[in-house]
Amino acid sequence: MIALSLAEIAEVVGGQTHDIPDPTVQVTGPVVRDSREAGPGSLFVAFAGERVDGHDFAAAVVEAGAVAVLGTRPVGVPAIVVDDVQVALGALARHVVRRLGATLVALTGSAGKTSTKDLIAQVLQRKAPTVFTPGSLNNEIGLPLTALSATEETRFLVLEMGARGIGHIRYLTGLTPPKVGLVLNVGSAHIGEFGGREQIAQAKGELVESLPSEAEGGTAVLNADDPYVRAMASRTKAKVIFFGESDEADVRAENVRLTDTGQPAFRLHTPSGASDVTMRLYGEHHVSNALAAAAVAHELGMSADEIAVALSEAGSLSRWRMEVTERPDGVTVVNDAYNANPESMKAALRALVAIGKGRRTWAVLGKMAELGDEALAEHDAVGRLAVRLNVSKLVAVGGREAAWLQLGAYNEGSWGEESVHVSDAQAAVDLLRSELRPGDVVLVKASRSVGLESVAQALLESGAEGEVSAR
Repeated sequence: MIALSLAEIAEVVGGQTHDIPDPTVQVTGPVVRDSREAGPGSLFVAFAGERVDGHDFAAAVVEAGAVAVLGTRPVGVPAIVVDDVQVALGALARHVVRRLGATLVALTGSAGKTSTKDLIAQVLQRKAPTVFTPGSLNNEIGLPLTALSATEETRFLVLEMGARGIGHIRYLTGLTPPKVGLVLNVGSAHIGEFGGREQIAQAKGELVESLPSEAEGGTAVLNADDPYVRAMASRTKAKVIFFGESDEADVRAENVRLTDTGQPAFRLHTPSGASDVTMRLYGEHHVSNALAAAAVAHELGMSADEIAVALSEAGSLSRWRMEVTERPDGVTVVNDAYNANPESMKAALRALVAIGKGRRTWAVLGKMAELGDEALAEHDAVGRLAVRLNVSKLVAVGGREAAWLQLGAYNEGSWGEESVHVSDAQAAVDLLRSELRPGDVVLVKASRSVGLESVAQALLESGAEGEVSAR
C-alpha cells in the first residue's frame, strides 16, 4: 500500500485510535486479513467470522511487525476502532485509489472472469507495473484488499468484480471507480440467485454505467457476440469498443483453429493492425478471453504485435483452471475443478475432446451450483453434450445433480458402460484407478462446493505408483 499514517487512516475510515503512542507512524506494508500474512509495516484487518474472530490474533500480528489493527473494539495493542470493518476497508481502498496515478481496469461476466483477468494482467505487465486480483478474490472484501496492494509505482490496477445480485457491482465500482470496464458475457452462472438472464445482464451492466464519459477517458469493452452484453452499449456514456468474432467487432479473431495439443491459434485484428497468436492455454473458449484482453490492451496503447506476443506467452496464473498435467505413465489429467457453470462446463468438454484427439477421454463431472429452476435442464444438457462430443466415458459424481448428468447422457444414447454415476470422490478415484490406461485424458470439473479437485490431486500424487486415493 502507499504509505499512510495511522492518523490519516483513522480519519479516512472514521475510526478512533486506541493504544497508539505515535499516530504519525505509517503503514508501509500490506493490508491483510489473514494473521499469517502480517509482517513489518502491515495493517491487520480483524474480521469477526462465525468460527474465527480476527481480534483474537491482535497481539500476534503486532509481534510479527504489524503497525496496528483495524477492528471493532480495542484489543490492547495499537488499533483503529470502527463500527463496521468492511465499510472501513472499502473507504480506505477508495481513498488509496484516488491517490494513485494508476489506470483502473474492472471486468465482470458470468464465465471466464479469472482467466481473462490473468490474461489482461500478463499483457499489461509488458507495458508498465500492474497489480491485479489474486485468484478470484472479487467481492467486497477481496477487491479492496487487492486495490490496497497497489503502490506508487503501479500504473495499471486490474480488478475482477463478481456479483450475487443487483447492486453488488455498483457497490464495488463505488469503492474502486474504473476507467476501463469490460463485460465478458451473460450466462447461467448464479441464475438461481438472480432469477433470469435479464436480471444477470442488469447486474453486470452496472459496471459500464459506472464509467466516466468518453471525454473523461472512460471506455467500455463489450462482447459483440453476446446480445445481452452488446445491448449494454446504450447504458454507458463511455467510449464503446467491441470484441469478438462478429464482423462488427473492433477487435476480432480470424482463422481460429486448435493445434494438435488443443491450444487455440488465430489471427488477431485490432484497429491498429493484425498479428498471429498461438496460445499456451487449452481450449477454444480462451479465444474470446484473449480478444477481451487484447481490446483492453489496445485501448491502453499497446500495438497488435505487442499484444500478440504477450498472449502467446501467457499462462494460467490461478489454480485448478484447465491445469493440464501428464503423469509419468502417460495419463493426462485436466484439473478444472475450481468452479463450474453451464457455459464453462461445455467449454471444458470441448477442450477435453481437443486435447484428447485420438485418445480415450474421461469426463469426471459433478454438480453445477446455484442454477435454481434451470438445474435439471442444464445438467441434462451437459450430459447430452458429452455424448455428442464422443467423450469416451462420463463419470457423474455426487447426488441428484450428478444423476441428472448421467441421465442426460443415457437419453442421448449413452448405454452400457459409456456413462456411470458414482456416489462421491473416492468412488470416482477407485473407478479410475481400476480402469485408466496410459494415454487416457481425464477432465475433472464441478462447482467449488463439490471439492472434486481431490480427484485430480489424488491422480497426480500417486499416478507414478499406480495407487490413487481421494482425501
